[in-house]
Amino acid sequence: MIVDLPSSTTSAVNRKLVELREDGGVQALGRVLTLVIITDDGSAIESAIEAANSASREHPCRVIVLARGQRKAAPRLDAQIRVGGDAGASEVIVLRGYGPLAAADAGAGMVTPLLLPDAPVVAWWPDEAPAVPSEDAVGRLAQRRITDALAARNPVKAFEQRRARHVAGDTDLTWTRLTSWRALLATALDAPPHEDVTSAVVAGETVSPSTDLIAGWLVSRLGVKVKRSPAASGPGLVSVVLERPSGPVELTRPDGRVGNLRQPGQPDRLVALARREVRDCLAEELRRLDPDEIYGAALAGVSQVTRGRTPVRVPAMAGA
Repeated sequence: MIVDLPSSTTSAVNRKLVELREDGGVQALGRVLTLVIITDDGSAIESAIEAANSASREHPCRVIVLARGQRKAAPRLDAQIRVGGDAGASEVIVLRGYGPLAAADAGAGMVTPLLLPDAPVVAWWPDEAPAVPSEDAVGRLAQRRITDALAARNPVKAFEQRRARHVAGDTDLTWTRLTSWRALLATALDAPPHEDVTSAVVAGETVSPSTDLIAGWLVSRLGVKVKRSPAASGPGLVSVVLERPSGPVELTRPDGRVGNLRQPGQPDRLVALARREVRDCLAEELRRLDPDEIYGAALAGVSQVTRGRTPVRVPAMAGA
């Protein structure tokens, strides 16, 4: 069910929510958090809502979408409430502010009356994010702040902003996309012969924040020299090679879908390593509301990574 409330107020939205709850059996009980999505008004809103609805099936929540409209228009708030099949396991409130109501401070003022009482707040910028999310008007309301440097117009600049102004509670989906890679590498090092890693080489696209971040993670965790090189081919992060006395541990993904894990004395293993969807990354981030200290250490470790200029060639897997 979708209910439109043109030229509305937050008080009217709250009254309508109560009415829907009483008349239609819409339940707010059991919501574990409020997810605030901050973006510009446009076609990208629906994909963000779809991702939030998918994540809400694991984390029932109230979703508030701040869709910033034209700044030069007359002040107006158009609201929309989505419940039932149009809202997953959540209730979705879309607030389209125009004129002065499109500003960050006004957006925070519109959100505050609609927050679930005594529930954590998570802010998510699915595309462009402020340079310092923790100082943003909505970001100050949130315990966790989720950004996505890869979705920004300038991913390199956005990633450098995340590094320079990181505070506890910040996270970025470039980090969440690395979960499978980090798990496979950690599992490989947990197996015999339990040797120390002496150095590492990470290769990926020239513009790939996730490639930079996994290099920083290896520096922070292993305390060894890590080189970040461009990959001759392949999307995103393409390969990680960990050098050990008995031979290297190599995890490669030349096609962006299937990975190959190679270790001395063991047969090669094909592993599912497809690039993760935004909805999966968002659901993972909502599982924890405490500061991600490992992410912070990985950001700090990027400054210690050396840069290679020669492209690394990763051979295609047999049958690929």
